[in-house]
Amino acid sequence: MTKGRMDTLGCPEEEPPGGFCSPSPRREPHCKPETHMDVQGFRWVRWRVWLCHIGSVLSLGLLLVLFRWRPRLGVLARCNSCPLAFANILLLRDSFGQQYVVEVLTEELEEGSLESAGSEAEDSSDWRDTVQLHKEEVPLLHYYLFEGLRYVWMARKGAFCRVSVLNEDWTCADIYRFREGLSRLEQNTRRKIYGTNLINVPVKSFMRLLIEEVFSIALWLTDSYYYYAACIVIISLISICVSLYEIRKQSNTIRSMAQQITNVTVRRSSGEEDSLSSVELVPGDCVLIPQEGLLLPCDAALLAGECMVNESMLTGESVPVMKTPLPAAGGRYSPETQRRHTLFCGTQCIQAKGGRPGRGGAIAVVTSTGFFTAKGDLVSSILYPQPINFRFYQDAIKFLLFLGGVALCGTVYSIVILSRTNTTWWELVIRALDIVTIVVPPALPAAITTGTIYAQSRLKREGVFCISPPRINISGKVSLFCFDKTGTLTEEGLDVWGVMEGSGAGFSELVPDPRLLPQGPMLSAMACCHSVALLGGQPLGDPLELKMIESTGWELEEPAGDDKTLDSDFGGHRVLAVMRPPACPLQSESVSIHEAVALVQRFPFSSSLQRMSVVTVNPEGQSSLAFIKGAPEMVASLCLRESVPAQFSNTLRTFASDGFRVLALGYKTLYGQTDLSTIERGEVERDMQFLGLLVMKNLVKPESAEVITTLRLAHLRTVMVTGDNVLTAVNVARTCGMLGSNERVIFVHATPQTAQSLPSLRFHLGEGGTEDTATQSSIDMYTQGLYQGVINYHLAINGKSFSALCDHFPEYLPKVLMRGTVYARMAPEQKTQLVTELQKLNYRVGMCGDGANDCGALRAADVGVSLSEAEASVASPFTSKSDNISCVPLLIREGRCSLVTSFSLFKYMALYSLIQFSSVLILYTEKTNLGDLQFLFFDMVLVTLLAIVMGKGGPSTELHPQRPPASLLALPVLASLTLHTLLLILGQVSALLITTSQDWFVPLNSTMSGAANLPNLEDTSVFDLSGYQYIIMAVVVTKGYPYKRPLYYNVVFVCVLLVLFALMSWLVLAPVPFLRKLLKLYYIPDMNFKILLVALAALNFVFCFLLEMLIDRGMLNCLRLLRGRRQSKKQYKRLDVLLSDSPSWPPLDQPLVPSQCTVIGLS
Repeated sequence: MTKGRMDTLGCPEEEPPGGFCSPSPRREPHCKPETHMDVQGFRWVRWRVWLCHIGSVLSLGLLLVLFRWRPRLGVLARCNSCPLAFANILLLRDSFGQQYVVEVLTEELEEGSLESAGSEAEDSSDWRDTVQLHKEEVPLLHYYLFEGLRYVWMARKGAFCRVSVLNEDWTCADIYRFREGLSRLEQNTRRKIYGTNLINVPVKSFMRLLIEEVFSIALWLTDSYYYYAACIVIISLISICVSLYEIRKQSNTIRSMAQQITNVTVRRSSGEEDSLSSVELVPGDCVLIPQEGLLLPCDAALLAGECMVNESMLTGESVPVMKTPLPAAGGRYSPETQRRHTLFCGTQCIQAKGGRPGRGGAIAVVTSTGFFTAKGDLVSSILYPQPINFRFYQDAIKFLLFLGGVALCGTVYSIVILSRTNTTWWELVIRALDIVTIVVPPALPAAITTGTIYAQSRLKREGVFCISPPRINISGKVSLFCFDKTGTLTEEGLDVWGVMEGSGAGFSELVPDPRLLPQGPMLSAMACCHSVALLGGQPLGDPLELKMIESTGWELEEPAGDDKTLDSDFGGHRVLAVMRPPACPLQSESVSIHEAVALVQRFPFSSSLQRMSVVTVNPEGQSSLAFIKGAPEMVASLCLRESVPAQFSNTLRTFASDGFRVLALGYKTLYGQTDLSTIERGEVERDMQFLGLLVMKNLVKPESAEVITTLRLAHLRTVMVTGDNVLTAVNVARTCGMLGSNERVIFVHATPQTAQSLPSLRFHLGEGGTEDTATQSSIDMYTQGLYQGVINYHLAINGKSFSALCDHFPEYLPKVLMRGTVYARMAPEQKTQLVTELQKLNYRVGMCGDGANDCGALRAADVGVSLSEAEASVASPFTSKSDNISCVPLLIREGRCSLVTSFSLFKYMALYSLIQFSSVLILYTEKTNLGDLQFLFFDMVLVTLLAIVMGKGGPSTELHPQRPPASLLALPVLASLTLHTLLLILGQVSALLITTSQDWFVPLNSTMSGAANLPNLEDTSVFDLSGYQYIIMAVVVTKGYPYKRPLYYNVVFVCVLLVLFALMSWLVLAPVPFLRKLLKLYYIPDMNFKILLVALAALNFVFCFLLEMLIDRGMLNCLRLLRGRRQSKKQYKRLDVLLSDSPSWPPLDQPLVPSQCTVIGLS
């Protein structure tokens, strides 16, 4: 059997020869984690297929059901294995062990199209491999579709590869070659290979839901339970209709979000422009974006002009982003590294300008279509989510298997008992199978989701929207929560605190109002170094830049359409925007400003680069200046050393320690021989002159401190992950309560290996501005306190040190993660890496951010919360409309409530099955059984009603330090179910024995069996007591404190309990003749006996309630003492114990070098 291993792109990881196609992996900004897939090839065997058809008919469709549950069996039964090159059926197995069957499809290509498609590459051999298999006269493309993605056969690689592999080796220069457009022949060829530009959302069939109930319904009909079967059919149909409505509603919602078909204009290689449907777009098409913008139907690289884009659908960030042209010599193209030059599918281009002289708009080249776009990947993550690794769901499957084992034992017992009577073999089989449907209730999986549904509804009312309901239960187990800083813990907007000009001679005094600055490059830098644009006459852009421009008093002006007046005013340069100084009344008397400044080139801000820059010219274009703005450390590193003040580090540390947001600015003069239209970013951003610091105040939101305190009191770790300065982050962490007033901060400083030095790691004590000025005696004092456990400490680390720590000191990484609270200057990919490293320590990690630079971390976290005005952002599983973190404790409380409710419902449904299982086996022993309507009464009137309303109770108002359990197979749960079952069986047997001991007892007719000899006293006594048991167990397993509000707050549940208790008491004590005959109950005139049955039920309740309470209070802890104390299975708990017992950690001011041996052994 031939197998192929497919990586993220679907092909073997080999380096191909140069050309159009490359299988090297690519990580996009919204990509799923890398997955591997095993592929096996098969071909249909006709006689086997016909044999399987005959078997399906003879087995009444059971064979098809088996093949659906076990796809591999269906393939092996109907096919022969063969090499992948000749396969028409493939069996796929992903990294989670799930198997899928897909059909290999073929597409016929036109003569001559192969050469046309390959003309763009240096070597078209990969294209030939894609479409040519055995020297066929007509070239054929062999491919298959899986989860919306297209995989094509590539013979030289011997594998099916994602079709996106064909364009993933494009360089920026390659993309610019497509600027002239594709011919219609080239586009048709590419469409056949890449497929249409659609994100199809399938609507699931409702037939499968009906098939799941067919077995039980057929069995009950065979056993003459006509009423019960009919009722199940009606309820199933209603359930299917509701499910179908919900499925279609959800599918239509996703489809309306996913599918967008619009008309676009593309440029042809002949020079003409062609209007076509966006469905026909292929990678390589040159798209002309109109001036008014459009909803982007594909991923595209921007080649000419600027676009203001709203990316809130993808990131949750409502602030529009300025996109600028892709640099022509930028090396290999990657949507991640060139985010600021990439237009993503599904985002709204608000306006486009400067790309088409004389006509307005912008020019872009399509790079990805369909499910291969960023939006397609996000929709795919919704439609095809990865299996959730949560112990509750795993244990639920195992427990169902356990119930199956119980059903098997009951089946054997029933066969032995019934075989001693005159029961026919057919009836024996039916009764034995009946046990299976009783012990393993089909409604169990649906019942345990009831709590999640109620929690999702409550969250929605509070403005928290969820696109992945299973994550609600997981949020109840979160043990660590990460928070972004800016816009999450602090206010989105900033206020300018002042400006401090600097040069090699030092810093000047802080100027509180930038308008008081003298005329010069500092004021021009603040006015011009931004990405703000005008929309409808209103400035639009980053709030920080808006505040910066507002503080200068300068006005922004942009060219109107194709007006070339501004171009001619500034020396013929293509003008992007003009900044004009304020009118005279706004100027200080000592300041005189006359000249406007034009922006002719813009390099937007990048989180990875930590800076942005612009190129400006003065009127007539006589002189040009380049300005840079960004992180102070980054800007200083790009400036000439002699221009940076000697007090730079101390001054920056002072401002950052006080919680200010600090930006640095620089400039340089560009000389006349420089071509400003083609100048590269690297040439602009070097050898700059340092200008000074812009100091901004970023206030902490009033809700932040309260929420952080709540989480810490609940023993939930809180961590800050930000792109800001480490000292600013420490100040904010202390302000919002992440760092206590008596807790110290230890800074982690790691350096990578260089040509002159080895990697090093150092821990040094610091608090605000004292980190370098602390005396040796104070260090010694704190060191002694730390090592004796007297002083609590937190670690703070920046992005560069974190990267060096991961690369060169992996043995220290777990220790740093255990005590790290502040992670600063973290790039977006580092935030994602931090989340995954914390998860490796078995933390359940939550992440809260605004979605802008946190997309990867939000999706990687177990619980991601995006603060966004969008109702359902696909940037994370949860979206909160509130602009603060108050939704976090609410989500955790709801998660805990949902998890505890799911536990209660699971235990109740299991006990309901075991109660009925016990009743049936006891009555089988007595040669009788429950009646049709008796089953119906128990299942529909009692159990279903109670299960529906049991989960309505809301969460507790407080967060308890102890998290709820997540394992269904833990000792308390199993002991509770086992002991309760024994007590319930004892109650039913007692009722039967009490009945048979009465003087008036009349034995049943032993010549008949089953429900045929109803009514009888044996059945009636068991019916009466078990009816009470269904009610009392609903009370016993419903938990309240500390995760839910007390039971009496669930008014609907209490009312249903009282009504059902009254109904059951009526049936036991004084049933009307009509109901007694309908339910086939034996008339018992002895009131004392009936009161005795009620008393027995009450005694059963007391014992069960006391047992459950004792188990909750730790009655079984004595068993744990007998087995001895065991280490926790969670790595972070074992590490915490180890660190608490380490007398010399962390080693302050002691340089550490990489070690090959592991310091902490975690097996």
